[in-house]
Amino acid sequence: MSELPYLDEHTVVIAAPRDAVWVALCRYADASIGVSAGHPLAKLLGTDPAPGFAVTASRPGQHLGLGGRHRFSRYLLTFDLTELPDGRTRVSARSYGEFPGLPGLIYRTLVVGSRGHVLAVRHMLRGIRRQSLSPA
Repeated sequence: MSELPYLDEHTVVIAAPRDAVWVALCRYADASIGVSAGHPLAKLLGTDPAPGFAVTASRPGQHLGLGGRHRFSRYLLTFDLTELPDGRTRVSARSYGEFPGLPGLIYRTLVVGSRGHVLAVRHMLRGIRRQSLSPA
């Protein structure tokens, strides 16, 4: 659990063993989550760490936590992997965040209220599924 307020949870079931999904999740997180340090969005938001996310927790094959902060928010995105009896893997992505003050409220409305956050997390889960099912 997080000390940050819970936002939402999204899940996907992937027809691959948990170890393969873990590798794909880590590869996806390294390559696709966040922005480059010099990216204009990182500068505008004042992200810390510069890419926007850093690993906050890792239990290989089970749990990955990614967190960060910027001018308008502190946030945490966790991924939990559950091996199902039929050999597939359920990936649960949970989001937590706080949005202090009026600027935070406006940012939350623009990102979370517009469903942009939902679309982004679903896109991440599709990317993880795609990488899990692709030959290495």
